[in-house]
Amino acid sequence: MKVTTASSSLLESFFMERLIRQRHASPHTVASYRDAFRLLMQYAQRHLRKAPGELTVADLDAPFLGKFLDHLENERGNSARSRNVRLAAIHSFFRYVALHAPEFSAIAQRVLVMPSKCYQRRPIAYLTQPEIEALLAAPNLKTWIGRRDRALLLLAVRTGLRAAEILGLRCENLVLGSNAYVECLGKGRKSRNTPLRKDTAAVLRGWLRERQGHPSDPVFPTSKGAALGHNGFKYLLNEHLAVARTRCHSLLEKHVTPHCLRHYVSRETISR
Repeated sequence: MKVTTASSSLLESFFMERLIRQRHASPHTVASYRDAFRLLMQYAQRHLRKAPGELTVADLDAPFLGKFLDHLENERGNSARSRNVRLAAIHSFFRYVALHAPEFSAIAQRVLVMPSKCYQRRPIAYLTQPEIEALLAAPNLKTWIGRRDRALLLLAVRTGLRAAEILGLRCENLVLGSNAYVECLGKGRKSRNTPLRKDTAAVLRGWLRERQGHPSDPVFPTSKGAALGHNGFKYLLNEHLAVARTRCHSLLEKHVTPHCLRHYVSRETISR
């Protein structure tokens, strides 16, 4: 069976039936798995001298996949953690192969026993009160983008929502009455409501008035109206960090990512 056949019967079914319809995988998971197979097809095309349409499932055996994973680390400079994410996508696909294409069950079983790579986890950075204040003061509130970024950063540090949860918010998910809260679909596609402080609700209320979006529109759009993406979030955070570091020098010693913003809330809660 060819991978092109699998692209319509295995790969396509894996994404459309298994991931989206059966598991209701998040768009982030689907995109991550898509990228893993895109990289794999590109690697196979270079090293097997076969176009993706000519590849067979037998070509994607455990030794070949092991070389692909080594390539990710040694040539592309991916971390062991990123390598494991790609392997998880491959494992998920071959579990599907074992069930729906039993003629490849032996290959699938050899792939499924490929182990994840151990790695040392870095301590998660957290931001102090002065660092948060410097970051929140960085956006230029005289501009539309600055007001958007201030509202986004404030929501991130005050609620501890994940980046994907914030970027996926629609205007209808912000309930800004007397008991303000934000509705979001979190990890595992679990819905939850997170209460908002009065100052956070006030900023978001002002932002929504200015934003003037429909209920189904993203809360934090780009200047062209599309939903802000992860790369956009990282870019704006780095832009404001550059300003904040001139005012709060302790930020110079920290590698700050969107994920770090979540840990301000937990630290503050513990100190109360």
